[in-house]
Amino acid sequence: MTGEIKSRIDSIWNDFWSGGVANPLTVMEQMTYLLFIKRLDDLHTLEELKSERLKKPMERRIFPEGNDDKGRSYEDMRWSRFKNFDPGEMMTVVDEHVFPFLRNLGAEGSSYGKHMKDARLGFSNPALLDKVVQKLDQIPMDDRDTKGDVYEYMLGMIASAGKNGQFRTPRHIIQLMVEMTKPTPKDVICDPASGTCGFLVAAAEYLREHNPEMLRDADTRKHFHTNMFHGFDFDPTMLRIGAMNMTLHGIEDPAVDYRDSLAEEHNEDAGKYSLVLANPPFAGSLDYESCAKDLQKIVKTKKTELLFLALFLRLMKTGGRAAVVVPDGVLFGSSTAHKSLREKLVEEHKLEAVIKLPSGVFKPYAGVSTAILFFTKTGVGGTDHVWFYDVQADGLSLDDKRGDLVPKEKQGPRPKEALNAEDHAKNNLPDVLARWAEREGAELERKRTAQSFCVPRAEIAEAGYDLSLNRYKEVEHAEIKYDTPKDILKELREIEKDIAKGMKELEEMLG
Repeated sequence: MTGEIKSRIDSIWNDFWSGGVANPLTVMEQMTYLLFIKRLDDLHTLEELKSERLKKPMERRIFPEGNDDKGRSYEDMRWSRFKNFDPGEMMTVVDEHVFPFLRNLGAEGSSYGKHMKDARLGFSNPALLDKVVQKLDQIPMDDRDTKGDVYEYMLGMIASAGKNGQFRTPRHIIQLMVEMTKPTPKDVICDPASGTCGFLVAAAEYLREHNPEMLRDADTRKHFHTNMFHGFDFDPTMLRIGAMNMTLHGIEDPAVDYRDSLAEEHNEDAGKYSLVLANPPFAGSLDYESCAKDLQKIVKTKKTELLFLALFLRLMKTGGRAAVVVPDGVLFGSSTAHKSLREKLVEEHKLEAVIKLPSGVFKPYAGVSTAILFFTKTGVGGTDHVWFYDVQADGLSLDDKRGDLVPKEKQGPRPKEALNAEDHAKNNLPDVLARWAEREGAELERKRTAQSFCVPRAEIAEAGYDLSLNRYKEVEHAEIKYDTPKDILKELREIEKDIAKGMKELEEMLG
């Protein structure tokens, strides 16, 4: 994305702040509404052009003919029309006509339309609306990559603003998890705590890059646009932002739905998904009464981190795989629920990897230590050994600033430029990916003193299903060289000479 586009977005962001809209999440929500309104006009224009070219009536009118119940022409509600109005009239049209139109649009049933039922313009400053509309109109958003990049940049601004950054997993960590799970055109992918839908977007981008032919076939293209991606959240603002993120990345009708994943029963979609990608919020504990009973059958607990793991197992189909972020406590917690869930993963399914992340990965929002678990649901076991990797650097500093340790071209799991040994010490992610590919081969021979190694299932069982890397890692001790009496005597003589020299210099100074 060009510096010019970034500076335009920065300028819009500053306009909101100077106009009294200070909460970064509110700014993002309002920009989402405006982008959605602009997109509706773009879609309507495409339908008009198609109708003119084919000499046929429009198949789908987004803006009806005639007037609304307040007597305003629906044509005036189109972005291409109201952007030319003076600020006062623009405010009247957008606030009193466009937003009520949006709230009724949910009946259309599209993924993003259904999240507009409580849409409201969050400010009453006509000059601010005019500024933002004119600046957004000047940003070229004709192709999917630009639209997606613009939105990703804005999401990054939520994160950098601080207090709402918990909604955003670092993009390079998401990309690592997607690269390791390798989504396929037949997958049905779910994130039960989807937030801004970063995992689903990354999976879609991976598929576009590695399986472009799927979008040339009618059946697989329909699957991609309507049935492949599923996201759940119980925050309406996040649902709107996530649905728009998916839409601007070129997924026409993703299933991004309201759901309290831990509280609702999951009979409808139990065993439905072949790939789960998630970094769910770990808020501590819930009351038994508010937990879904089907999850309590898997693990009897009030701990949200364990309930989410139970949820993933419930949602996955047999043969389905998962890559999920968990707090370190899941790996070594001593409660009965912790142990039984780890035993279930190891003995009843196939636990493939535990990747320990450095504790600063989620700074400045949280310094908690985390790990990524990779497992496949089998129901009949299959864990021969578990692959461990100790990530010590992810390309960014591990303090609150999270500054670049290597250039952008050398960041992420698949950097644009090759890394040397010095770079590896600052970005381990490409090495994680390379060694993951060898987990059934060369990795089996690695010593426990290495950055990655394998541990047999029997040893993990013997350790009470402890999955903490430090339980199995060995430290390589350097050989200590002991001096001979002759060496010690020689060193003492040198010290004696130094003392004599120092005394002589002191006598000379004192006269």
